[in-house]
Amino acid sequence: MNFLTRYLPFVAAMALVVVASNILVQFPMQGEIGGLSLADLLTWGAFTYPFSFLITDLANRRYGPAVARKVVFVGFMTAVTCSILIPPFLFRHGLIEFETAADRLVRIAAASGAAFLTAQLLDVTVFNRLRRQSWWRAPILGTLVGSVFDTIVFFGVAFSAAFAFAGPNDGFALETAPLMGVLPVETMRWVSWALGDLSVKLIIAVVALIPYRLLAARWSQPAVAF
Repeated sequence: MNFLTRYLPFVAAMALVVVASNILVQFPMQGEIGGLSLADLLTWGAFTYPFSFLITDLANRRYGPAVARKVVFVGFMTAVTCSILIPPFLFRHGLIEFETAADRLVRIAAASGAAFLTAQLLDVTVFNRLRRQSWWRAPILGTLVGSVFDTIVFFGVAFSAAFAFAGPNDGFALETAPLMGVLPVETMRWVSWALGDLSVKLIIAVVALIPYRLLAARWSQPAVAF
C-alpha cells in the first residue's frame, strides 16, 4: 500500500481544514455578548483551524511522527498558497468588501506558513514523547503547546510593528483599544485578536478529545520510534 492510499484521508482532511480556515478567516463573527462585539475578536476561521491539530495527532497515533510530519508539510504548502490566492479571489467575486495589497498578502502568507509549521511540528514532537502515557495527555498537551506557539507566531508576524520588514503594517491592528473589547486596559487590537483566537483553540482542543478518543480506540498502538 503506497503513501497516497494509506495516508490520503489525513492529507485530504488537513488540506480541507486549511483551505476552509483561510476562507472563513475573512468573515468576522457577528453578534454581541455582554456588550462585547464578537466581530472585534473572532472570525469563523478560529473554529475550523484548531481541527488541524486533531488531524496531526490522529496521523501520529495511527502511523507515527514521520507520517504526521508529511501531513504537516502538506498543510504548510496549502496554508501559504491559500493565504496568497484566496483573499483576491473572494474580493473579485464580491464575497469580502476589502482588497488586500500584494505585499500585505505576502506578509500574511509568511505569518500563516511560519505559524502552521512551527506549531504543528511542536505538536508532533510533544505528542510522540507522551504517547505512552494516559490517552488524553498527548493530544491535549501537544495541542496546547502548538496552539500557544501558533498564536504567538501568526499574530506577531502578521501584525506586530516589530515585523514591519516583512511587509506593511495594518494600522487598525496597531491602534489601541480596551483589552478584549471590554476590559479597562488599553492594548493594541491585534493582542485582543490573539487572545480571542487562542481561547477558541483551547476550547476546541478539549472538544476534539471526543473524536480523538473514538477513533484512536479503534486502532492498534504500536511502538513508534523517532
